[in-house]
Amino acid sequence: MSARTRRIVSTVSATNAIGEYLRARRELTRPQDAGLRDFGRRRTPGLRREEVAMLAGVSADYYIRLEQGRDQHPSPQVLDALARALQLDEDATAHLHTLAAPRPRSRSRRTTKPERVPEPIEQLIMSWTTTPAYVFGRYLDVLAANRLATAIAPWFAVGENLVRGAFLDPRRRELKPDWERALASTVAALRANVGQEVDDRRLTELVGELSLRSERFRQLWARHDVRPKGSGTTTIDHPQVGRLELTYIKLPIPDTDRQTLSIYHAAPGSPSAQSLALLATTTVPEREPERTLNPRQDPTTTEPTTAE
Repeated sequence: MSARTRRIVSTVSATNAIGEYLRARRELTRPQDAGLRDFGRRRTPGLRREEVAMLAGVSADYYIRLEQGRDQHPSPQVLDALARALQLDEDATAHLHTLAAPRPRSRSRRTTKPERVPEPIEQLIMSWTTTPAYVFGRYLDVLAANRLATAIAPWFAVGENLVRGAFLDPRRRELKPDWERALASTVAALRANVGQEVDDRRLTELVGELSLRSERFRQLWARHDVRPKGSGTTTIDHPQVGRLELTYIKLPIPDTDRQTLSIYHAAPGSPSAQSLALLATTTVPEREPERTLNPRQDPTTTEPTTAE
């Protein structure tokens, strides 16, 4: 493992989560974006520590202590000032506040418990034969999926991980024209889901694996982008029914540990709606033929009655 890879994987550690986040965002903020003049070439990308401190109205020494992890619980007012200095959006600002919140003391890293979808939710999506739907958990593992969801995209299947698949599953490149664009949003969604629990054992294993196997993942993980998975549109080049242009919505499931229900649909009357309906006919499970009685047959016997 290279030194750079070790540094990126080490950012999973929670010992200095807020410092790692501030440094990553500082390096991504251009001086001109922060209203500063750029006086030539810089040794490092982005803003200098002293510039962030000036923009946020804090001392340079105090800001350096924050990045180095010597002070990990700044006030909400300081966090808001830093967010403005670093041009953070609403999601990123909320994440910064989350990282600075006190955490319960623990002797060891959190042990991952199995995630289970509430039974009524699973029954609901399984009853939808014409609407693709699935549920993913806090690590973007697919926890439940109906037949049509798996039919439109094979990675919408129980046991699949949406982050691992996005970078390592070659089917994504074949079926999704916007595959590359979706990579950044997938990594940002993972960070948003785990919040400050960056020392979680399951997360550490996932990030470690992907950091070793994908240069692109390492680059995106090091950015510390944070954005929950939201609603939008996507395109799938389906091998059976052709191009599907779909709208999706993401709904958090109450009383769960960050589980999300994902639902897909096509515009009514569109070619994609027709294709989706056609695909749905192939996913209906076959039923055994019902045995019916001849109207003239006595239900108490298997022999047909004869007319007198």
